[in-house]
Amino acid sequence: MTPQSIEMTAECFRALGEPMRLRILIELREGERNVTALADILATSQANISKHLHILTSCGFLKRRKDGLNALYSIADMSIFTLCETVQGSIRRGLDTRARLMS
Repeated sequence: MTPQSIEMTAECFRALGEPMRLRILIELREGERNVTALADILATSQANISKHLHILTSCGFLKRRKDGLNALYSIADMSIFTLCETVQGSIRRGLDTRARLMS
């Protein structure tokens, strides 16, 4: 890996390190949404959602399309959920191991 590709990879992992961004990804898995809908669903401000959408889009996780005056966001690459499931599996295995060691 080149230094530039390492930095880009780290930037994408940093983007996924924010719980609200993961919640946005989960909501968008159901289909495209605009900022207002996401803000309502996730009970936060439109400014907060917009900030997170910008980061997720710049990392290539989301795509954006215009529909009149609205911008609609959707998942650009569904493989992001494979990564999340891999991490969750690792967490579960670690918890199982700890539980066995504690008993």
